[in-house]
Formats: sequence, structure tokens, C-alpha cells
Amino acid sequence: MKVGIIGLPQTGKKTLFQILTGNEITDPAKAFKPVPGTADILDSRFNTLVDMYGPNKEVKARIDLVLLPKMEAETISKGDIFKDIADMDAICHVVRAFEDDAIYHAEGSVDGVRDFDMVNSELVMHDQIFVEKRVERLEAMIKKIKDEDQKKELALMKKMLAHLEEEQPLRLLELTGDEEKMIRSYPFITRKKMVIAVNVSEDDLGNTGLLNGFRESCDKLKIEAMLVSAKVEAEIALLDSQEEKEEFLEDLGITATALETLTGLCLKSLNLISFFTVGKDEVRQWLVRKDAKAPAAAGVIHSDLERGFIRAEVFTYDELIELGSEAELKKNGKFYVEGKEYVVQDGDILNIRFSV
Repeated sequence: MKVGIIGLPQTGKKTLFQILTGNEITDPAKAFKPVPGTADILDSRFNTLVDMYGPNKEVKARIDLVLLPKMEAETISKGDIFKDIADMDAICHVVRAFEDDAIYHAEGSVDGVRDFDMVNSELVMHDQIFVEKRVERLEAMIKKIKDEDQKKELALMKKMLAHLEEEQPLRLLELTGDEEKMIRSYPFITRKKMVIAVNVSEDDLGNTGLLNGFRESCDKLKIEAMLVSAKVEAEIALLDSQEEKEEFLEDLGITATALETLTGLCLKSLNLISFFTVGKDEVRQWLVRKDAKAPAAAGVIHSDLERGFIRAEVFTYDELIELGSEAELKKNGKFYVEGKEYVVQDGDILNIRFSV
């Protein structure tokens, strides 16, 4: 699963990418090419479980991030940026909302909502151009040979075109299962889930009014939105110990780093949830599709576990924290044995029984 990070020049997207992945980007030539990286999923539950079990090994879940070239006149006119975005599973759009006279803005002034709308319009326009060309091609083919499948696709393309002409992203258009299959291989961008990271100054981190400026549009467009300060996150990343980081956050009145929120929203946009395996040997976080059943979760750990699945021993993170130990969970009837039809929930702690 890949999340592409996009944005206009000087929005702070490169800084966020570097903090998330640890990849230092020093080669200017990379500004015009996708830069891959991998980020730990920041989840306070994982840290709590590590403290509780004191394992020999701890393994966080990870997510693939790709820093895409900045969206400017040159990359938009060439069209390569849209090909790069089409290869992603979801998009994180970094929007600048901080003032800094030392950092230029391509539009001459800072206006996050304007920039957000402009990028969305470019993405919709890309899909609209693709659909228009596809309509022309299908109409030409149908004139030569009348094909029922092509007629069905033409009807779908015209429905999508009408939707895009209203400047609405395709993620808002309901499609049937058959329609989904028809366009599965097509490079539509606005069908992808999107997260907006509004990059603000330290003083605006708690400015809910600023975020509300995006909220109405984001709710209509099915986009997740959050505030982040790349400058503050960079300062946090430089601190040596977790204790120092927690003190720094407390001084700012922040309960979790913005990067923890960001990775959480990326998971949500990809329709993924977390489950855990715990013990003295290892505490590990795993990712699985929301609504996945226990055997599928077992398969994430190892294919043998899915193939030979017998049952899952399950308890929840919240109940573990409430009662304090596995022994107390068992004593209070909070240790569950589930079969193949059990749907895994976010925060579940699993022990898979299997035989192959």
C-alpha cells in the first residue's frame, strides 16, 4: 500500500516526508522524480504494550510513502506527475498555511484554501480529459463494430463525464460492481482516498478555526483533514529520548504528535486497521483490511497460519489496559476464543492456533 505525498512548491512536504521516513534528500535532481520511503506507523498503543510486556523484540507496522514531484506549471504541463499519482493507493496533499517571508510562495501569497481548491481542480481536470478521450474512442469503435461491452462502457464514461464536469471527484460517484470492474485498470486519480495535511506555524497548531476553513469542502469531498507543523515536528525529531519528546508535547499542550495523527489518517484512507501480537519474545503491530476475518489476519502474519487456521484467541487492547493483565482478563471472562467468521477489530490482540 503506497501513499503519495503531493503539494505545491514550498509547502513543507519534503520536510514531512523526511521526518516520517528518515530519508534525507540532498540531491536536487530528485525534485523531479518520485522518492520512495517507508514510515513507522506511530501508535501510542504499541508503545504501551511494549512497556507492559518488555519484549526481546518490538516491531512496528510500516507504511510505504512516496514523495512525488512538486505540482508546478512544468510538471503539470508534462503530465508525469499525474502518472505518478495514479500509481498510488492514496494521496496525502500538504497545504501551506504558515507565513514566512523567507520562504516564497508560487502564487505570491499564502492562502491554503485557494491552493487546496486549485490542486483539486487540476486532479479533476486530469480525470475529465481522460474520460473525454475515452468517450471519443469508444464512439468511434462502436460506429465500426457494435459491441455490447463497449456500449456499456460508453454509458458509464458519459455518466462519469457529467459528474466531473460538475467539478466533483469520482470518489463521490457510486458505481456498481460491474462498473468497478470496467474501470479497474484506468488511471483515475480522484477515485483515490485523500488526506489533507495543513502545514501551520507553531502558534496555529491549536487553531481549530483555521482547520474549519477546510472542513466544509473536505466533508463534501470525502477528504480527511488535519493540522500539522512541519517545523515543530522537525524539532521533536531532534530530541533524543521519548521522555524529552513527551515533555515537549506537554509544553505545547499536544497529546499526540501530528505525525501519529497523519499515519492514522493514512491508514483510515487505505481502509486498514491495526491488530497486535504480544509476548515476552516479541510485541508486533500488524495491518489488515477493515472487516477482514480472523483467517485473513492470520495470513498477514504467515500464510501457514491462514491455511491451517483453527481458532483465534482474542482480547482487546482497551480491556487489557482497563484490567491490567491477561490473568485478570481471563478471570473476568474477557479472553475470547473465536472461529473463522470472527471479524477482526482495530486494537485486537490475537494469538492464532493452527495446524498444517
